[in-house]
Amino acid sequence: MNRILGPRPRIHEAKGHLSSARIVPETSGKAQAMYLHFVGIDIAAATFTVAWLVNGLWHQATFEQRRPEYGRLVHQLRQIAPLERILVVMEATGTYWLGLAWFLHEAGMAVSVINPAHAKLFARLEGQRAKTDPIDAQLLAEFARQRQPAPWTPPPAIGEQLQQRLSQREDLLGIQTQEKNRLHALRQNPHAEASLLARLEWHIAYLQTEIDTLERELAALVTGEHPWTAAARRLLAIPGVGVITAAWILAATQCFAYWDTPDQAAAFAGLVPYRRESGTIRRGHRPVGRGGHAALRTALYMASLSASRVNPGVKPLYDRLLARGKPHKVARVACARKLLHIAWAVVVKERDFDPSLALQPARLALGP
Repeated sequence: MNRILGPRPRIHEAKGHLSSARIVPETSGKAQAMYLHFVGIDIAAATFTVAWLVNGLWHQATFEQRRPEYGRLVHQLRQIAPLERILVVMEATGTYWLGLAWFLHEAGMAVSVINPAHAKLFARLEGQRAKTDPIDAQLLAEFARQRQPAPWTPPPAIGEQLQQRLSQREDLLGIQTQEKNRLHALRQNPHAEASLLARLEWHIAYLQTEIDTLERELAALVTGEHPWTAAARRLLAIPGVGVITAAWILAATQCFAYWDTPDQAAAFAGLVPYRRESGTIRRGHRPVGRGGHAALRTALYMASLSASRVNPGVKPLYDRLLARGKPHKVARVACARKLLHIAWAVVVKERDFDPSLALQPARLALGP
């Protein structure tokens, strides 16, 4: 097996990027009975605030974001109940939650990392208008008690290695685009300073060198030996999927550890159109991309440019949609979704790419 083992909570809606965290609905009644106490943690850059309920009374404490303070929190919670009987819920606030989540997980606690948007909606549902760190921590503890989301599972090291390089590559590409635009604008000035032009050209070349280095590192990671090696090999065998696309699929989806169907994975990427109708308002247009993982969606869309020409499972779809009068962009979005369906099939079913299977969407979700 090359995927994360353990519970596979179901996800039925599009969700944003949450680093290594995933958001899931409430767990089964059997899982709910495992916990005796529920703890909410509001994360900040320098501190975190903890709230828990004991005998009908709320208890709160604030700690610094330091490893010794993590240990002090664990010691305090151990006085309440066995650590394995406590469910901790925190939000995926930037990367500030990672150190504490890892520490609590290694201490044997169940830690659930939720989408901040879910906490915000829960606060509205509860009619909570005030917002302070203690109030937010108490709200998260109540969320833990009512919803009892599935615990967060730390990804293998390869996931973080890919994610960090992919994120830095995206940042450098954005800066490079800005610098190219500045250079283009400056060249239109008949009195442009030669030294400024040279500095911009040097910076653009430097950024390209760094991007090339990151891409070589990504290629070495994807094709190297790691827990997802077999999945990476199968992804790279799909016509139209290159190293960058394969790396985004592996890192963003955690090797499809949390989806039981390809449609759930497509919803996560934001490639599923949603109806927006209410009352007498009827809109025929159903857009995609209003949520989900933007970087993964972009990588799949770029991969669809070549897949629509060379992939035997994607090209017929592209040609058929164009023949029906669909715009090129709509057809390519559909091809991106088809690519993700194929990627899900080869990884989850642990089967090599099969053109005949890719031509039959109904069979993608079938077992080997």
